[in-house]
Amino acid sequence: MRLAIRHTTRYSFEQPVVHALQRLRLTPKTTQGQSILDWTMEYEHAHRELEYEDQNHNTVTLVSIEPDAREVVVTCRGTVETQDHAGVIGHHAGHLPLWSFLGQTRLTRPGPRLRQLVRGIEFSDQKRLDFLHTLSQAVRDAVEYRKGSTGVSTTGEESLEAGCGVCQDHAHIFIGAARDVGVPARYVSGYLMMNDRIDQEATHAWAEAYIDGLGWVGFDVSNGISPDPRYVRVATGRDYRDAAPITGITFGSATQDLRVDVAVEQQQQEQ
Repeated sequence: MRLAIRHTTRYSFEQPVVHALQRLRLTPKTTQGQSILDWTMEYEHAHRELEYEDQNHNTVTLVSIEPDAREVVVTCRGTVETQDHAGVIGHHAGHLPLWSFLGQTRLTRPGPRLRQLVRGIEFSDQKRLDFLHTLSQAVRDAVEYRKGSTGVSTTGEESLEAGCGVCQDHAHIFIGAARDVGVPARYVSGYLMMNDRIDQEATHAWAEAYIDGLGWVGFDVSNGISPDPRYVRVATGRDYRDAAPITGITFGSATQDLRVDVAVEQQQQEQ
């Protein structure tokens, strides 16, 4: 499947910026089942300083914000070719060892509610894949998808206690539970082509767990499926913070408003 993507991020500041640097993780990965045909990034009131690969093999673009800027616009456009591998990404790659995806973070660390959820699912080393599929459904049943109910700093345990959240929260709960039973797991940010519309309100997030013999396998808890050709992987990490589309530092002002517009559609291929 060939997917055409347009992603615009517009953020404004309360006061003119004195100095600001932003890290952008907005360039899709070339991995099994996914190849990048073209990808461009354009900036308004910002300049590209350098590009590098981080510890998770994410492409990171460092941009500086123009002094006195009140608004910054980042526009990404590109085409990605995808194939169906039933969510299987394969062998581990990156500068971090596999065991680093067993350690909990503040966003994934289990509390009483998450541990109770895990105890309710039978686990064995021989049936890890079955456990993960059951876990994905259990998280989806326990946490209603409700837009705007949580924020980027909400932990998986907090979302589980509230009984509502978004795709980011579903991923954090799943990751925390998988790690709790000794299965390496990581967070994925990216794009999902919706069947009923082109324009979307945000990017998407899901989880991946490592299974011996298969490698990394994806689980989209929010939609109850493993990723298919409609998905495009952009960044991975131990939790949201490692894969966040935009992070950075700003002096002289604070971000007042952030708006994101995403469009993903299938591109017809010439025969």
